[in-house]
Amino acid sequence: MDLNLRKAILANVSDNSQEDLEATIVDAIQSGEEKMLPGLGVLFELIWQESSSDEKEEMLSLLEQGLQK
Repeated sequence: MDLNLRKAILANVSDNSQEDLEATIVDAIQSGEEKMLPGLGVLFELIWQESSSDEKEEMLSLLEQGLQK
């Protein structure tokens, strides 16, 4: 069976509102379940692809700061 996880995740959230997306992200982080990491990765990939260079620099700065804590 050919399962494209990326497409499945995007299809699962494609009709979600901002509130739904936020709830999904918060739930994934709060649950701490490893199985949620691929979904967060796909959402981050989409954010990255849609971000400007300045926004990418800001995200990288925030990631760096978070890793130093």
